[in-house]
Amino acid sequence: MTGRMEVLVYCGLILGLICPCHSLDNGNSLNRFKRSQESMWSDPSDCTARRTKQTVVPMNSHNFSLDILMPGVVPTGSDSYLCMAVPVPTVQDFYIVDFVPHASMDTAHHMLLYGCQSPVSTSGYWDCGSVQGTCEEEASIMYAWARNAPPTKLPKDVGFKVGGNSGISYFVLQIHYGDVGAFRDHHRDCSGITLRMTSKRQPFIAGIYLLVAVDVVIPPGNRVTNADVACDFESYPIFPFAFRTHTHHLGKVVSGYRIRDDKWTLIGRQSPQLPQAFYAANRDVDVKYGDTLAARCVFTGEGRTSKTYIGGTSSDEMCNFYIMYYMENKHAVPFMNCMETGSTELFQNIPYEANVPIPVNTDTMFSMMHVGHATDPWNNKASSQPNKVEQETLNQGDLYSLLSKLVGESQDLPYHLEESTAWPGRELQLGQVAGLALDSDGNLLIFHRGDHRWGVNSFDLKARYQQRSLGPIQQSTILVVDPVKGHILKALGRNMFYMPHGITTDSDNNYWVTDVALHQVLKLSSSARGKPLVVLGEAFTPGSDSNHFCQPTDVAVDTTTGNIYISDGYCNARILEFSPDGKYLSEWGAGSLDRRRWIPFGIPHSLTYLPDRRELCVADRENGRIQCFVANSGEFVKEISREEFGGEVYAISSSFANGGLIYAVNGNSPIGYSAPPKGFVIDYSSKDIVDVFNPVQQEFEMPHDLVVSKDGSVFVADAGSSSVFKFTSEKSLHRSVKKAGIEVRELEEIESMVQTKLKPLHKVLLEAAAATQQKAAPDPEKLPNSPQAQAHHQQQQLEEEVEKRKTMGKMANQSAHQGVTSSALITSLLLVPLVLVISIAAFIRCRKTRVYEDGFEVKPNTNSAGGILGKLKGKATGSLNLGNFLATNKGYTRQGFDRLSTEGSDQEKEDDNTTDSENEEFSAPPPATVSSP
Repeated sequence: MTGRMEVLVYCGLILGLICPCHSLDNGNSLNRFKRSQESMWSDPSDCTARRTKQTVVPMNSHNFSLDILMPGVVPTGSDSYLCMAVPVPTVQDFYIVDFVPHASMDTAHHMLLYGCQSPVSTSGYWDCGSVQGTCEEEASIMYAWARNAPPTKLPKDVGFKVGGNSGISYFVLQIHYGDVGAFRDHHRDCSGITLRMTSKRQPFIAGIYLLVAVDVVIPPGNRVTNADVACDFESYPIFPFAFRTHTHHLGKVVSGYRIRDDKWTLIGRQSPQLPQAFYAANRDVDVKYGDTLAARCVFTGEGRTSKTYIGGTSSDEMCNFYIMYYMENKHAVPFMNCMETGSTELFQNIPYEANVPIPVNTDTMFSMMHVGHATDPWNNKASSQPNKVEQETLNQGDLYSLLSKLVGESQDLPYHLEESTAWPGRELQLGQVAGLALDSDGNLLIFHRGDHRWGVNSFDLKARYQQRSLGPIQQSTILVVDPVKGHILKALGRNMFYMPHGITTDSDNNYWVTDVALHQVLKLSSSARGKPLVVLGEAFTPGSDSNHFCQPTDVAVDTTTGNIYISDGYCNARILEFSPDGKYLSEWGAGSLDRRRWIPFGIPHSLTYLPDRRELCVADRENGRIQCFVANSGEFVKEISREEFGGEVYAISSSFANGGLIYAVNGNSPIGYSAPPKGFVIDYSSKDIVDVFNPVQQEFEMPHDLVVSKDGSVFVADAGSSSVFKFTSEKSLHRSVKKAGIEVRELEEIESMVQTKLKPLHKVLLEAAAATQQKAAPDPEKLPNSPQAQAHHQQQQLEEEVEKRKTMGKMANQSAHQGVTSSALITSLLLVPLVLVISIAAFIRCRKTRVYEDGFEVKPNTNSAGGILGKLKGKATGSLNLGNFLATNKGYTRQGFDRLSTEGSDQEKEDDNTTDSENEEFSAPPPATVSSP
């Protein structure tokens, strides 16, 4: 009897090890995700009705989607594990290329998707938390979801193979329902996953390698406890492209490594308290026979009064490190695992970073509440890019340096924004700075939150403000500031607002503001005396009809009609139009040129109105894009989406002083890869980035809004550091510059050249930089025919050519000077006798001589500079060929590591901005071929 009980306990433990769950800390900030914003699949009102709809949706002859959704279940107790099986709807080989979850962590604490030949049951659903389990034979984990993780898209030419001879005939969906209290309203749950599949043969097969620590005891009150796991790798080579971490709420950081020749190489490292998504792995890592895979979980026992063990309930702990990899098709293994405790000697050499907890900022955690839910099966996007090209390669400043080097001047750069470090002259006492605007006099308006802060406890699950007892902000929330000297000219807005967000002005200098706690939009006179002129929305009451808002973010004003446009916002993904006196006119959502690839707004966060075009542009924050519409009709016009944004666009502004410019700031993404926060200047027509700007004294923390003044100065509000930055243009139009014998009196010509050539140069530079960043073995630069070696050789040629041109310029300048001197001497000798003979003849002769002089006059600024400019403009046929120099090989030199989209796959982009990963067949650049040993 005792032996049988031990077997049962052991089986239960193993089940718990591969079935991640979560703590039931109801006070945790991540539990503030709103069920009202959940996927339609979990809507209590019509869950089962929607569940009965067709689950297989054909897309074309090669592709279809499959919905695997719980059939309206109601768990009977906490820590319930429920499973259901769905047959693979084909007998042919098919490949999963995209996973789209439909769940919220306040209902489902984790989801796992297994593939197997024979499930435990094929009808209805069953309790799979008992000995019954999931599959009759060994199960393969194909996907895991928890903590509001977003969708996952696989790289090009990579897919999980199912059907046919794969050995996977059924999918088994397992959901852990942690707290049965989530079902007090008796709703029925239809959480689940949508799979996007293709019949096109994928040359590389995806799989999961799971490292699990099984022997861990966390003492109560112990500040740090490490859990280590390591195994020797004994299979064909695998290439990790994503990783996922999992613990319960005691986990601080989980790190995974490959060990080769005693060298530890990081695969991935993340806080398990963030959304437990598949994040982009280190692309420079492959794993082959003889390597060791290792992982460490760092726990704390603080707050516990008893020992904590590894187990399958919410009060237990877990230590899991998932590696999502690909292999060659012929060697594919869909699932591998490691449960061996690593030796103390081995882990003595683990990098120090593995022991450093990753802090989770409360503001960042709250922003996650609005990410990761899908409103339809195709709510996924080409999002944040894991390839950190812009961090380690040529930036916009390097581009300007290259151009200026070619024209002989490296100091005077047109239109480059630099921080004005002397502004403001005195410290401004600010809270979280939410919004910026300019009044009719050109003064800067700063809208800040005083001593109120937006934190994890500010709102409940229904977006209702929870800190009304604090009262309104007692400080002046609107400051009118001199944009030149930084002096405060006026302060107003005491005892009016609870959580300020956006601000703008109209032609009458009235202020339009939004308050996310009040869920209102207010029109105030510039004196802010008396009652608001217009009040839209009901105070402290969120809603989604024409009379209510849910955390509205910003307002833009039509300068012709006076109509206003409101972005609404964190809960409602829509834009609304009202008349100046507050009459509702219309509303619309996100746009797309192809409705099949339509993606709803993911927090429309900022607006800018383009008066010359009568268009409204929207910063779609979580989708990392800018969308523009015809203002009075909502007709979609265009989309600007750049990988440099890193998946997040927080705010935009505009200026049409230079042919049409959009200014934008990005921010750190709470999930997946994100680019460092910075400012961008974008050409509206070409959608190219023409400048990048950053503070010099400190980094952006959370740039939240920006505004552009008439003189081209840019002000950026940083909510993270409670400050405002000012950037000014170093534009110079009429300075005489001499360099290498070339005189350039008018820099407008250079400015025109830079603006003309910036687009192709910027694109090619980024491509070349990306190519040089991609590591291959052996060293590509040592291969005579490799792209890197060719680029290096061409760069040397360019530098030699530049020096040659400089020398030629000096010689031309000296020759020209001598020519001018000789001509002047001869002309003077001829003129003197003629003047003495007859004045009329002298006058005629003088005119002819001037013509002669003009005919031989040498103008260095026309000839010398023009020659080089001609080269840059592609008009010359000499050896200085920027096209050849900057050309990059389109082959694959990075061992197959391509970017992983953790937020979906189908971002709409126009042709001139497409990347290798944007393919209608859900593909990205193919991985490198792996040769077997």
